[in-house]
Amino acid sequence: MAKAKKDGPRRKDGVWDPLKDSSTDRRSAAGVPKTPQSMSPTYRLAYADEDFLCREELRPVRLQLELLKAEMVLAERRIKSTVVLFGGARIPAPGQAAWAARNETQRGNLEAASVYYEEARKFAHLCASYGEQFDHQEYVVVTGGGPGVMEAGNRGASEAGAPTVGFNVVLPHEQAPNPYVTPELSFNFHYFAVRKMHLMMRAKAIIIFPGGFGTMDEMFEALTLIQTRRMERIPFVLFGKEFWNTMVNWQALADFGTIAPEDLELISFVETADEAWKIVADFYEH
Repeated sequence: MAKAKKDGPRRKDGVWDPLKDSSTDRRSAAGVPKTPQSMSPTYRLAYADEDFLCREELRPVRLQLELLKAEMVLAERRIKSTVVLFGGARIPAPGQAAWAARNETQRGNLEAASVYYEEARKFAHLCASYGEQFDHQEYVVVTGGGPGVMEAGNRGASEAGAPTVGFNVVLPHEQAPNPYVTPELSFNFHYFAVRKMHLMMRAKAIIIFPGGFGTMDEMFEALTLIQTRRMERIPFVLFGKEFWNTMVNWQALADFGTIAPEDLELISFVETADEAWKIVADFYEH
C-alpha cells in the first residue's frame, strides 16, 4: 500500500488535509470529454456554476460570500484597525472641473468644495504616516473606493507609502475604482448592506466630508450604531460645519425631542486635517 508523503497533502495554511481540493477538481471537471451530459448545466460543479450562484434562492449564500471574501483578505493582510473616510464622489480635485455640475451654481459650489479633497488627502496622509509604526496594520485608510473625496483619501494614504482599502459597489455611474486603492485591497460589492458592514468593521474613527445621499446614508447608519451602542463610541468627525449645519438641523432634532441633547456630543466638527487628526490622537491618547 502506497504511503502519503510526509510533506503533503497540506493546505496553504499548513493544515494537513487528505481530501482533494476544490480547485483541482474544478480543473479536472473542465477537461472531461464534451458530451451532451457533461455539457449540461446540471453537470457543472455547484461552486463553479455562475448561473446557479446568481439564482434568487442563493441570495443568502451570496451575502455570506461577500462578507467572507473581504474579511478573509483583510485578515490575511493582518489589517487590525482602520480609519474610514466618507464623502462626495462629485467633489473634484483642486484645479479640476466639476464634472457632475448641471449649472453654474453647482459648478461654483462643487469647485469651491475642492478644498475638502485636499483636506481629505492631507488627513489620510497623516493617518497613514502614523500607522507606519504599526507596519501599516493599524489606522489603515478605508474609503468607498470611488472618485472625489474617496479618491483623495486613498491618494493621501498611497502617497505616504501605505496600503489603502477601497470598498466599491456596482453602480451605473461614478463608482469605478480610483487608481490610488491598493490593487490587492480593491473590493467590489453587489450588496450595499454588506459593504457598509465592512466599512464599520475595524473602524477606529469615522471621518465624513460633504457629500450627497450616499454619504448621508453611511453617516446616519454609523451614527445610529454609535447612538444605540451597537458600536463602540469612536471619533465621529464631520468636515465643514457650515455645510452640515445647513443640510441637517441637528439642534432642531434635539429641541424636538427625537434625539437626546447629549447625542449631539457624539459629533465633532472640523475644517482642517490637523484638527481632525488631533481629535483622533487625543481620543486614543497618542
